[in-house]
Amino acid sequence: MSRPIPDAAPRGMSTGLAILFAVAGGAAVGSLYWAQPILAIIADGLSVSTSTAGLLIAVTQIGYALGVFLLVPLGDILDRRRLIPALMLLAAIVLALSALAPSFAVLLIALTLVGASTVAGQLLAPLAGDLAADDERGRMLGIVASGLLLGITISRAISGFITELTGWRPLYGFVAVVMAILAAVMHRMLPTLPPRARVPYPEVVASVLRAPALSAAVRWLGVVGAASMATFTLFWTGLTFLLTEEPFDLSPSQIGLMSLVGIVGAVAAMRVGRLYDRGCATPVIGAGLAVALTGLSFAGSGATSLTAIIVAIALYSVGIQCVMVLTQARMLAIDPTSRSRLNTVFVVASFVGGALGSVLASSLWDVGGWPAVISVAIVILGIAVAVWAAQRTRSFAR
Repeated sequence: MSRPIPDAAPRGMSTGLAILFAVAGGAAVGSLYWAQPILAIIADGLSVSTSTAGLLIAVTQIGYALGVFLLVPLGDILDRRRLIPALMLLAAIVLALSALAPSFAVLLIALTLVGASTVAGQLLAPLAGDLAADDERGRMLGIVASGLLLGITISRAISGFITELTGWRPLYGFVAVVMAILAAVMHRMLPTLPPRARVPYPEVVASVLRAPALSAAVRWLGVVGAASMATFTLFWTGLTFLLTEEPFDLSPSQIGLMSLVGIVGAVAAMRVGRLYDRGCATPVIGAGLAVALTGLSFAGSGATSLTAIIVAIALYSVGIQCVMVLTQARMLAIDPTSRSRLNTVFVVASFVGGALGSVLASSLWDVGGWPAVISVAIVILGIAVAVWAAQRTRSFAR
């Protein structure tokens, strides 16, 4: 990475501020997943098939990847105390517009814009890395990253309840109000930051594009991040299809309760940041991948047992979420002066993988159901294991 921007951010970050970052970031990234447990309801309401409705998740993630690529690098050159609340307010406006979408085609467009605008959480993670002391950076990033993961889990859980009570349109209206409130809170609570060096925007974007070519570490982490997120969305989207059909036939609120099992993964991810501070990240990433693979295998062998599915969710969530936190922390350590751009590379790779997972989930479900979904997820995560094994003796930050 080039190093044109000095990092003059004030050092020191309290646990309370990290928790606020986690809440705001979780609310932002959760907007990508409100539709996931209620795809069948949206499909019925807009007269499309459930597999077609699965495209809503894919386009939201594609929009998110574009937003991260185009907007998150601004965190290295603009005042984040203004930029972050402004993006959250924009997200609130677009979420409100989504609630009014009159057709499936319009909702596709609206949710693409939702994805592009809800990127504040990916500005908060690099900011936390800038503010945290060196010996606490892993712990602080673990708290913030866990908030993002909890946002994904909780959004899936409560979207079913709210939708059953009020419908999916009021759900998006409610989320819009929450985002507007958080924008005001963040504007008030973010610390005053010193001016950042002025760098032309095209140069900042170009440095993002150069990063994978200049650093083997960036390539390593990008592949693992993309593979992890691909299996994450493949697993959860496929699981939604599985649980809505026989022998389970669960309602959206019941599927939401199943999603809450994934909280154990977020809790584990919060704790795993301490291992980063102790220099144990590389072996723990490998262990996390192994645990996630075990969870996927369990899910494949217990497709007719709710107990087996719950155990599989717990195992998979612990493994994959620990991998996500540690790989992101490693990425941000490559060049402290370019954390927003490095995070852009990581998140774009991850959410392109996530979009691929969503598209594959719909297609694979139509072709071979749950066994096909799980088999492909195992193959993709196996690629991540192979990359980890090939690179485990090398330094992540060059």
